[in-house]
Amino acid sequence: MALLVCASFAHAQAIEPMPFVSHAQELRFQHLTHQLRCPMCQNETLADSNAPIARDLRNQIFQMMQQGKSDDEIKQYLVARYSDFVLYDPPLTSGTWLLWFGPLLILLGGAGVVVTAIRKRQRSGSAGALTDNTPTDNGDDW
Repeated sequence: MALLVCASFAHAQAIEPMPFVSHAQELRFQHLTHQLRCPMCQNETLADSNAPIARDLRNQIFQMMQQGKSDDEIKQYLVARYSDFVLYDPPLTSGTWLLWFGPLLILLGGAGVVVTAIRKRQRSGSAGALTDNTPTDNGDDW
């Protein structure tokens, strides 16, 4: 029972009621915080993270929205502070090409290792087959 109370308390802390001017502004805030990564948690959006920095950034985004800043201005501010890492969909630049193509390079490298191992095994298997099938005459005829 205590675990259930703690879990509901933790979930209640994640919800931060903010005085949005309209429902459209609330949706914009939610959309924007789902596009941005928590600098501390790394694999969570600002909307999903309970880290103190994520709460601070959500409040910062809310304040910037109240000041009339656009989504692009808010993103540029966060990128200036935390680099492209803060974006869940970073732009393709010379600094982020490894983020975009790194997994593909690792996959291709692994496929190359597998193909090389298979070819090596086939070569050694065919050489072994030739030596195993050669008749031997050791003079022991029955």
